[in-house]
Amino acid sequence: MTSPQDVLIRLAGVIESRLPAQGGDPDSSYVARLLHKGPDAFLKKIGEEATEVVMAAKDADHGSPKEKIVNEVADLWFHCMIALAHYGLTPEDVVAELARREGTSGIEEKALRKALAREKSE
Repeated sequence: MTSPQDVLIRLAGVIESRLPAQGGDPDSSYVARLLHKGPDAFLKKIGEEATEVVMAAKDADHGSPKEKIVNEVADLWFHCMIALAHYGLTPEDVVAELARREGTSGIEEKALRKALAREKSE
């Protein structure tokens, strides 16, 4: 059985191969086209997909199939992975951050991030 991490690693590799620096061809690849257009293109898609996740969840509350949420989250993750690749980051970086936060109260984590941001701005 394939692990979720294996799937993310393989997908990240495909996305990275579409980077302009790797010779990604915007005429033959959707990912390369988004990357070629620059951050505004893939960031806009992330916003659109996030909205579609919200709408699918709201629709599920009113009887629509919950699988639509999965489909929209997959689209969101995919476009987020394009952003990660553009900025030289990987799904492993995200997993490491989630692991770092594991066992920490979300309220405490948010307060800590705010305190650190204040320190940096002073």
